[in-house]
Amino acid sequence: MTLLDAKEYHPEKERKKRTRIISIIVLILVLAFVGWWNRFWPEKRVADRFFSALQKQDFESAYGIYYRTPTGSTIPRITHSILSTNSSRLGSRRAMGIVKSYRIYGESNCPGGGSGVVIDVVVNDRTQHAQLYVDKSDKTISSPPCDLEFH
Repeated sequence: MTLLDAKEYHPEKERKKRTRIISIIVLILVLAFVGWWNRFWPEKRVADRFFSALQKQDFESAYGIYYRTPTGSTIPRITHSILSTNSSRLGSRRAMGIVKSYRIYGESNCPGGGSGVVIDVVVNDRTQHAQLYVDKSDKTISSPPCDLEFH
């Protein structure tokens, strides 16, 4: 093939090809960002369902969510320890009381890894936050094995 036999240059086709490639790259980046942003969504949903049940004072459902047990079985009353949070300043545990309002403030993994996610929840607009540890594999809730501060 010589220069005179070369294909004719079509600027319209080249512009469409470049636009398609850029669009695909941008779409991949947006999907990666959305996936990263929602990486803790299942664990946040468990915490949201748990605090929603507490807000409705449906303690049987909350207990079932906390321990992943079916509702309707013999379930003891949820104690104040489930609603308490660690306070590094006070060195004691403080009960959150009746849940009137809540919002999930943040979520993160413990440093050094782990099989779960620490969910930080603001209960009743308090300055002291409640933290739950939601296991990724079976979605059970427990107290967090590490102490994280969310800003």
